[in-house]
Amino acid sequence: MTRARPGRRPGAPDTKGDILTAARTEFAAKGYDGASMRGIAARAGVDASLVHHYFRGKEKLFLAAMEIPFDPEVIAERVEGGPLATVGERAARTFFEIWGDPDRQGPLLAVLRSAMSHPDAARMLREFVTRSILSRVLLAFEGVPDAPLRAEAMVSHLIGVAIARYVVQLEPIASASDDEIVALIGPALQTYVDKALATKGLAAED
Repeated sequence: MTRARPGRRPGAPDTKGDILTAARTEFAAKGYDGASMRGIAARAGVDASLVHHYFRGKEKLFLAAMEIPFDPEVIAERVEGGPLATVGERAARTFFEIWGDPDRQGPLLAVLRSAMSHPDAARMLREFVTRSILSRVLLAFEGVPDAPLRAEAMVSHLIGVAIARYVVQLEPIASASDDEIVALIGPALQTYVDKALATKGLAAED
């Protein structure tokens, strides 16, 4: 008689798939903050160590379960990687390059539409954005007064443009090139930083 390996449910041919299914259910029921790796493991009928083995943490599991086609660490590195004087342009370019990728656009639209029509999905996405994206983007706002509010306003601005451009397909913004959108939106995003610094007699350095 063959014994099942520790941490794997006997007879389960697709343990990783079972974990992803359990994660979707757990995130939908409890939100991003309320869901836990241990709870997801229990729902999938596996050891928590096996969930960590496959996904290395709740953030990576959420990205896989919700099919979100970007890595918050990469976004944060690109936004943070430069002076405050150009953070608006970097944020806009990073955001619209991701949206402009045909392989990513479909899954992103699905997530956005779900959040717009289902309160639980909106709560789940909001918590994820707060914990995994805003917390990292704030590193680029060092020295900016009211940094959390400013960073959240920047993210909200970008999401609003995404809805107009990709969901509603409002013209001419829907057919404008990514470079045109970045040139338009980048300076607007920069004002969230510059005006805050100006109120304290500071200036963003190049």
